[in-house]
Order: sequence, then structure tokens, then C-alpha cells
Amino acid sequence: MRRILVAAVLTSLAGGWYLALPPRADPPPAGAGAAAGSVRGAIHIHTSRSDGTGTVDEVAAAAARAGLHFIILTDHGDATREPDPPQYRAGVLCIDAVEISTADGHVLALGLPQAPYPLGGEGRDVVEDIARLGGFAIAGHPGSIKPELQWSDWRVPVGGLEWMNGDSEWRDESRWTLLKALLTYPARPAETLASLLDRPDAVLQQWDQLTGERRVVAVAGADAHARLGFRSFGEPYDNGSSLHVPSYEEVFRLFSNVLPGVVLSGEAAADAGLILSALREGHVYSVVDAIGRGGNLTFTLEGAGRPVEGGDAVQGQRPILLRADVAGPAGARIRLLKDGSLAAEGSPPRLEQMADGAAPAVYRVEVTLPGAPGAPPVPWMVSNPIYVGQRQPPAPVAQRAASRFGVRYAGGPATDWAMETSPASKAAFDVTAAPRGTELALRYALGGAASSSPFAAFVLRAGPALAQYDRLIFTARAERPMRLSVQLREPAGLDGRRWRRSVFVGTEPREITVAFDDLRPIDPAAGSPTLGNVDSLLFVVDTMNTPLGGSGRIWIDDVKYGR
Repeated sequence: MRRILVAAVLTSLAGGWYLALPPRADPPPAGAGAAAGSVRGAIHIHTSRSDGTGTVDEVAAAAARAGLHFIILTDHGDATREPDPPQYRAGVLCIDAVEISTADGHVLALGLPQAPYPLGGEGRDVVEDIARLGGFAIAGHPGSIKPELQWSDWRVPVGGLEWMNGDSEWRDESRWTLLKALLTYPARPAETLASLLDRPDAVLQQWDQLTGERRVVAVAGADAHARLGFRSFGEPYDNGSSLHVPSYEEVFRLFSNVLPGVVLSGEAAADAGLILSALREGHVYSVVDAIGRGGNLTFTLEGAGRPVEGGDAVQGQRPILLRADVAGPAGARIRLLKDGSLAAEGSPPRLEQMADGAAPAVYRVEVTLPGAPGAPPVPWMVSNPIYVGQRQPPAPVAQRAASRFGVRYAGGPATDWAMETSPASKAAFDVTAAPRGTELALRYALGGAASSSPFAAFVLRAGPALAQYDRLIFTARAERPMRLSVQLREPAGLDGRRWRRSVFVGTEPREITVAFDDLRPIDPAAGSPTLGNVDSLLFVVDTMNTPLGGSGRIWIDDVKYGR
């Protein structure tokens, strides 16, 4: 009797486990497969060089088993490590990139060479540096429920965003759902991961809002670590013991990014250039392979007198024909969105829609499948937009040229200047000859432990006239490219209250203007500065953008207030 009871319980548990299994992905329709001239790949991957568990070779082998053609590795860093050259490993093109942490979230920097100084600080400064160095910035996991992982400043002109992120998708699930996923993962790993997906409405709405102003590329970011920490219930950033799940291979089977029209030659450097160029141009669509395999999407526009595909922009054409060709399972629906709202809907293999090309609009395609997981259901495929008669982005509010000035330094003795440093750092200044009189040569060397926040500051007495002005203007150059933190300080406590703005200083002298309204408080609770209370201007070199042990010189001249 006892054996019968145990058998019944085990049978019930097995039946419950079987019923909990997510459905298998639909098989490819007849004739479906990778479209000729298309390559598939994964973006946003961490290896054992940062917080992932696999070596580059192991990750490439997993990508090969999943049928990918390329992977973009984005280990955490500050861009000072020279990226590995593109290389084919296990038949998969490996492209090295970097994920940079900023005060406003994380950004993926693609196509970025080795930076001359650490990239970090505010998002606007990091994205500015990435663009200056020739890279392409993608906002990572913008919809994460973890505030420190969200992208929080959409005024920053990122070139792209992750409309879907593999790390973000599980974070909004209940512990019961995650526990069930752990139980079903061994039997149907890709389908189990797919069961955790939802349509990220907020991120897609944000994307639609941005594309109404400028071109913004959307990709699906794997954010693969092959790591689930024990101490923090699956947190991949847990530095303790961990399970190596979900595996790289299964994450790569979950969803991919497809580049239509790209043909790889086998020459790594040239092929990497093609892939990065296609991503910059938005010639990419995403597909959730785990809910429907073998699908293809072609999104084009006719009537422009030239080939136009997703990611492209056309101006002043009328009329136009928008066409979406889809190979997919029975029941798939093609949804054409105009400015984020449904404009037309139909079934594969083709949806066509006439439109007025003279009316500015942004069109993109989502393809859905019946029974897709999520609430709301995750789309199966997502294209990048075609921009028709693209609206002009709102003109930035230009700062009026200053008409009156208060000079603080224009050559001569440095009577109002002083130096402040951390205990193991050094600073000094000299008055040196300049093409027009003299200028200040500031010397610095950062020392000590990173935990002591090393810095060297050159401090100018603000003077009572500061409150009459709205900006600081000065000329600067440096021995090598760097960033300098310009700060205002009010007396309060040991260190005072400070507001800062990071500026780029190159090797050639240039005039730099810092609007006081553009400064951000170091302590968010400080609010805005009261200019009448400010007693010091600081030019600070610290380890945010200068490496520990770094030293050099900065030349500053023509320091003045303006209004």
C-alpha cells in the first residue's frame, strides 16, 4: 500500500511537472530558413574577463552550436583596455566591445578603439566621448526594474537602445515563476527562458517617442553571463558561488538579431566592419527564435526611387508603398505601426500599405504569434523603423552669447589660486609664458588607494561678483586628452556642498563654457547652488576619468564669468 501511495505521489508530481513544461517552439514552415544574404548574431555578452563564466572560445563554440554567425562581446570596463581584433572562432565572428557604467545607467560602446582615459561619470559625457572616438552607443537594459541598471537620461543622444534585454526579462517575475522555470529548464531550456518574456511596453513606447525626433536603432540584447548566484536568488552579478545557467547556448537560442543583406567573406576585420555598419544604420531586426523558428522578415518601402529598408530615412516622397514580407508559422500576424500606433494588420506572407510620403511619420513592423508568452505577449519579430519625411528634432535651446564679463584670471601672478589634494596625491602650478602674456600650468599626480578617492584640485576664489553671472568661460589644453571636473563649492561641513560638470580637454587650446544651470550636485539632496553662497571654483582631476597613478599638466587661461 505504501509503495502504491508513493508511486501515486511521484506520478502526480511527474504529471504536474509535465503539464508545467512550456510548449515547444513551432517548427519552421516549409521552405523557411535563414534568408539568403542574412546573418544572425547576439549582442551584449559577458565572458570570464568580467562577470561571465565562459572564455571567449567557449562562448564562440556555444554560438556556433546555436547557429549564430557573429557575437558582440561587451565585458564591463572603462574602454581603456585595447579591444581584441575581430576574429573567427569556431566559425563565429567575435567582435570585442565594452559595457560602460555611467551615473545614468549602462551603455554598450560598439566599434570603439582604446580610449585615452577611463570613460565614466555622467551618461552625457560618456556618450559624447564614445561619439568623439568613433564608437556607437547603445543604452543597455533601459527597462530593468533595478534602478541602477535603468537608462535614466533620454536627453542623451544614444545611437540605439535594447528594446529587449535577457537580464531584464526575468527580474519582473515572481519567485514562484522563477522556481518553476528552474524545474522545467533542463527539459526545454529555450522554451523555458521564452516563458519569462513579456512585451516591454514602456521601452517600446520610449523608443517610439525618440524615433519621432531622430533615428534610434533598437536591438535585442542577450546580456548573457551563464551565471546565477546562490546568495541573491539568481543575481548574475553575485560574486559568490553560482550555477552556470542559463547556458550561453540556450540564451543564444532564445532570440537573435538578423542583418538582412549582409554577406560575410570570412575576412574578420572586413566582416566586422559590415556588421557594425549595418547596426549603426538600423539594418537589423530581432526575432524570438524560441517561440517560432525559421522566420524571416523583410520590411521595405517603394516610391523613393531607391531601395529603402528598415533603418533608412526618405524625404518628401508621395505616394509610398510600405511592404512587409514574412515567412512564419500559421497564425502569425503582421502589424504595421505608425508613430507607435497600429496602422494596418494582416497575415503572412505579405502586408502592403499605401501612405502619404509627404506626411512625416515613422513606420515599423511587429510580427506576433498566437499563444506567445507574456502579459502582454512578447512580439515574435521587431523591425527597425523606416523614417518618412523625418521630423526635425527640437532645436536645443541655444545659450545666448555672453555680453558682459567678469575676469578672474587673464595672465600674471596666481594670487587667488590654491591647491587641494587627497593625502597621497600632488598638485602644483606655475605661471608660464603664453602666446599672449602668461598662463597657468597646473601639474598633478594621483596617488594612494582607490578607496581614498584620489584627487588633485586647483581652486580659484569665486569672489562676490559670481552671483551676477550665469556661466564660467576659460581656455584650456592638456598634455594628453583628458576630462576635467569643473566645480562650484559652497561652504558646508568638512567638504562643502559641490556641483560639477565634466569637460573634455584636448591637446590644442580651446575655449570652454560651463553654464551654471548645467552643473549637477554631487549630493543629489543639495538641489541647485545659491550663487551668492559659492566661495570657490575648482578644477578637479580625479579617478573618474584619470587612472590611479596618472600624472600630467593642464594649461588654463582667460578665466572669466559671463552673462
